[in-house]
Amino acid sequence: MAPAEILSGKIVSAQVRDRLKQQVVEMKEKFPGFRPGLAILQVGNRDDSNLYINMKLKAAAEIGISANHIKLPNTATEADVLKCIASLNGDPAVHGFIVQLPLDSDKPINTEKITNAVAPEKDVDGLSSINAGKLSRGDLGDCFIPCTPKGCMELIRQTGIQVAGKRAVVVGRSKIVGAPMHDLLLWNHATVTTCHSKTSTLAEEVGKADILVVAAGKAEMVKGEWIKPGAIVIDCGINHVPDSTKASGKRVVGDVAYNTAKEKASYITPVPGGVGPMTVAMLMQSTVESAQRFLEKFQPGKWNIQYTQLTLKMPVPSDIEISQSCIPKPIDQVAKEVGLFPDEVELYGQTKAKVHLSALKRLKNQPDGKYVVVTGITPTPLGEGKSTTTVGLVQALGAHLHQNVFACLRQPSQGPTFGIKGGAAGGGYCQVIPMEEFNLHLTGDIHAITAANNLVAAAVDTRIFHELTQTDQALYNRLVPSVSGVRKFSDIQIRRLQKLGINKTDPMALTKEEVNLFVRLDIDPGTITWQRVLDTNDRFLRKITIGQSPTEKGFSRTAQFDITVSSEIMAVLALSDGLDDMKKRLGRMVVASSKRGEPVTADDLGVTGALAVLMKDAIKPNLMQTLEGTPVFVHAGPFANIAHGNSSVLADKIALKLVGKEGFVVTEAGFGADIGMEKFFNIKCRYSGLRPHVVVLVATVRALKMHGGGPAVTAGVPLPKEYTEENLQLLAKGCSNLNKQIQNARVFGVPVIVAVNAFKTDTKAELALVAQMAKEAGAFDAVECTHWAEGGKGAVALARAVQRASQAPSNFRFLYNVELPVVDKIRIIAQQIYGASDIELLPEAQEKVTLYTKQGFGNLPICMAKTHLSLSHDPEQKGAPTGFILPIRDIRASVGAGFLYPLVGTMSTMPGLPTRPCFYDIDLDPVSGEVNGLF
Repeated sequence: MAPAEILSGKIVSAQVRDRLKQQVVEMKEKFPGFRPGLAILQVGNRDDSNLYINMKLKAAAEIGISANHIKLPNTATEADVLKCIASLNGDPAVHGFIVQLPLDSDKPINTEKITNAVAPEKDVDGLSSINAGKLSRGDLGDCFIPCTPKGCMELIRQTGIQVAGKRAVVVGRSKIVGAPMHDLLLWNHATVTTCHSKTSTLAEEVGKADILVVAAGKAEMVKGEWIKPGAIVIDCGINHVPDSTKASGKRVVGDVAYNTAKEKASYITPVPGGVGPMTVAMLMQSTVESAQRFLEKFQPGKWNIQYTQLTLKMPVPSDIEISQSCIPKPIDQVAKEVGLFPDEVELYGQTKAKVHLSALKRLKNQPDGKYVVVTGITPTPLGEGKSTTTVGLVQALGAHLHQNVFACLRQPSQGPTFGIKGGAAGGGYCQVIPMEEFNLHLTGDIHAITAANNLVAAAVDTRIFHELTQTDQALYNRLVPSVSGVRKFSDIQIRRLQKLGINKTDPMALTKEEVNLFVRLDIDPGTITWQRVLDTNDRFLRKITIGQSPTEKGFSRTAQFDITVSSEIMAVLALSDGLDDMKKRLGRMVVASSKRGEPVTADDLGVTGALAVLMKDAIKPNLMQTLEGTPVFVHAGPFANIAHGNSSVLADKIALKLVGKEGFVVTEAGFGADIGMEKFFNIKCRYSGLRPHVVVLVATVRALKMHGGGPAVTAGVPLPKEYTEENLQLLAKGCSNLNKQIQNARVFGVPVIVAVNAFKTDTKAELALVAQMAKEAGAFDAVECTHWAEGGKGAVALARAVQRASQAPSNFRFLYNVELPVVDKIRIIAQQIYGASDIELLPEAQEKVTLYTKQGFGNLPICMAKTHLSLSHDPEQKGAPTGFILPIRDIRASVGAGFLYPLVGTMSTMPGLPTRPCFYDIDLDPVSGEVNGLF
């Protein structure tokens, strides 16, 4: 018989590597920026281990796998190794992970414990008990197979001989080769016998084998004459035997007597050059397979989400009863469902979490989903259900139409929560849960803003005090102290010097004049615009006197407290697109002017770094869920009058990447379309670069009747009969406001869907009239919604309309060019959005236009601060008034946030408590710890 054909592992492994190289290229093309990742953990510094690891690193580099070699010293303890393994298990960039054996440590380490600590889904060596167990029971598609047996099977396949039905003998029973080889042959339908050094009839058993795999670790243990003619022989052994003809005095042989065996076998592997090269190739193959599984599991836009079934009741229970009757999914489950990695999620208990900005970096090359903004007509003081509609829409799109969808909402202030408005988690069967967590502290973002804001306020007054009471040199000595005889400027002080045009870095080199410029901000107290804040409605803090303690030496001034969500830092948080951008915006915030008329910034005060540290966690969006299990980002809550009234840019950007190209992100703009929507488009979209696809305009019969001339609507007072009985004439007249708000949305070139939020007192004729008039006014569609009582089911028609509208052309455009003069930008908003004939700038406002233009802030967008209860400046003017002159009494600058805000009419940024605040109805069960009452 002819000598055996050689099964060259070098040739086959090269073919495998070429195939893997192409697969990696295809992965990178499909998922830009992605690379399969392999981690190799080594303990100690054995020469043989170093050799094997270098071979693996070289193969990985050739294929395009990102390989990371982690080397622990031989003093490493078992705890050190386990800690390192835990870190690699949680690293999403690592898809394959092996522990190089043996562990070369001076300390006792349980190898079994170490190999079992490797996450089974990353255990590309296939050595964990879980992978071994799956292999032994035949789950070949759901486990990793040890590399040597896997390589042996690949070599056997190269022969073209069918394994099924053949008699196979495995000599050796190690966990790394023999035992898994037995299982692998068995589940490929061979009849398998395992032998070992103690098998008394070894030669006889070997002689029966059609397929023989030898891994006994004993040089030339299996003799050629034992082998069945025509058998396939796979030799896994690597042994050294003396050979005087070799320079080293030894040569490498296998476990099979090769020279005699090749005369009887049909195929045989050489040693070296047989199984050895295949082992490394199979490690690479398993790593690529693991990366493919990872991509399949975490493919952006591919969600496997479990929705929560609602049990609807009539009459509809209170909001908190509904919220507490629903058991939310663990928030880490929600995160996993939407494609977030474990290391991108920071848990705050079981129901809320923060999401790291690294998620946005990872997903940067993924396409965005469809962007939907929910706004409303000019509301009554009771609100018309924008938050409820937002939640109802996402529940419908997700739980009922099975679309990937995220809601992005503002975090509510504690002021309204405990004041007259109550909570903002939605209502009825459309809520963010747990509502008490949503409405109260959440993850502490508002507290961080309070701390940061008040640090700036303290720095302003303290700096004025110190400049008034110290000489230039005394100030300089304190600002740039000598430490061990050396003075050094901090980074923020270098920036101040550069701003002053002083290009020096040696504190000893400044002249007296330069020292004077550096240490004296020379703040004019009359120009201070930065106020202290508190997240509680307290009318008695609207105007206060500070500095009355004797220690302040008579330096007092009039000041005030605002509510925290009106702080510019809240607006900065909402408009920032990352930590670096936030830090720059915080530094640019203008707190006052100097007596020379120059702006004084937070950077001038030296607080920028401290503010960034206080805000470093607040910048991460908060993840929650709706009653039906759809995901929600809750992040930032800027006022919708003196600020732009929208949730954060970062939350929207992350959500748009997570939902994928066909998914939806639904965000809500504060107040009516004339305020929140206009600012969403002209400010938020301008800074974010995002372009919306659909506007959902929420309207109610109640509000439209008010605009038609109905009696005043007052919180806490029963509605007059005009609102509870059918009145089509009053309703039709009030639709003038709906028409105007539809026009306002269409000015920006975006399709408008009107969501008619139905109340139980509305008649079918009234609801039909609103829908009809909305379509006549140019709405893409108008849909009756019953989501408050029915959850997502009641908003399915709205969701379908949004889907259709998102496919329609969207020719988004801004209302004005920011390069226009300040007055012109204000006039465009007043005339085109509010319906005014013109504007009137009062003297103080005119002075600010001149000042801000001189200071270089004239090109900022405009953020109009006016009443939300009318399209005009007068809250008593309902409907769609025209021909009025809009008075601008003052203009202020939020330079860090990036806008100027004209003050229209009068308003306070510190609301007061009503006679009967909402907190009368809130209580805590001392036994269960549950929150009771109404929000």
